[in-house]
Formats: sequence, C-alpha cells, structure tokens
Amino acid sequence: MEGGLKISTISEVMMGGKSSTIAAGVCGALFVGYCIYFDRKRRSDPNFKNRLRERRRNQAAAKQGTGLSKLPDLKDAEAVQKFFLEEIQLGEELLAQGDYENGVEHLTNAIAVCGQPQQLLQVLQQTLPPPVFQMLLTKLPTISQRIVSAQGSLNEDDLE
Repeated sequence: MEGGLKISTISEVMMGGKSSTIAAGVCGALFVGYCIYFDRKRRSDPNFKNRLRERRRNQAAAKQGTGLSKLPDLKDAEAVQKFFLEEIQLGEELLAQGDYENGVEHLTNAIAVCGQPQQLLQVLQQTLPPPVFQMLLTKLPTISQRIVSAQGSLNEDDLE
C-alpha cells in the first residue's frame, strides 16, 4: 500500500508543477498582450510623434550644453580664470547640497583648466571625502580628453 501511495503523491506533485507552469505561461502571455496593446494605443496617439521629437530635441540640447561648448577659450587667460572660479564655486555648492555627481563634474572642469592641477588635486584630496575624491579621479580622463579635443578644434580654427 505504501508503494501505491507514493506513486499517487508523486503524480499529484507533478500535476501541481504542470498547473503552475501553465498558470505562469498564461500570465506571461497576458503581460505580453497588454504590452502590445499599450504600445499600439500609445503610437496611435496623435501627439505621440510631436512629443517624441520634442523630447529628442531637448535631450540633444542638453548634451550640447554639457559638452565642449562649456569650456572657455583656452587662449584667453581672463575667461579661463573666470571659468575656473565659477566651476569651483558651483562644484562646492553642489557637493554641499549632496549632488555629488554634478559637483564632481564641475570640479573636474576646474581641474582641467587649472594651471597647476597637481596642487589643486592635493587640496581637494584633503578636503573632500574619500569616495567623492575617487569619483573625481575617475572622471579626470574624460575631461582631459575633452580639453585635448577642444585644443585640437582651436588649432584647426587657427589654420583657417
């Protein structure tokens, strides 16, 4: 009797596993169906394309605003000094507010145009918390690459 009982118990467990698999499959199919329905409804909206174009324009403008256009003319010492002071001040304000990512971005911009970056790095190492200083060090190669490309574009402009 015990052997017969075990076989029926195993078959019940197997059937329970099949029913849960079927239920999961049905739920998955319903979810995919809802996603397709929602996507079609969204795309048939008359303002969808206009909103999508506007969002893409805003993203492109934001990328251009944070790119090379922020850097001053590196030949103009007064503009570089003004840029340096503004970036240091803005970076410190953002760090004080807890916005570490943007604060570090502005500090790296200041380091990039600084005449003596090693001394500035030493001061920042002493004043910034270690995790924030590490973020700063990881961003330095990207900003130095932007400076090199900015200088390259300045040299091309001089040739014309």
